Amino acid sequence: MLLDDSISEQKYIEDCEVCCNPIELNIGFRNSDITYFEANSIEQ
Repeated sequence: MLLDDSISEQKYIEDCEVCCNPIELNIGFRNSDITYFEANSIEQ
């Protein structure tokens, strides 16, 4: 998974590379460092 640190707060959905189920990602950056990372399964 590639993360873009040019946006300080991000929330998006991406498919799992292993099982293809969607995952909701919440990511925060400050000065190119990850300040928080949350991944929640959205089972279908």
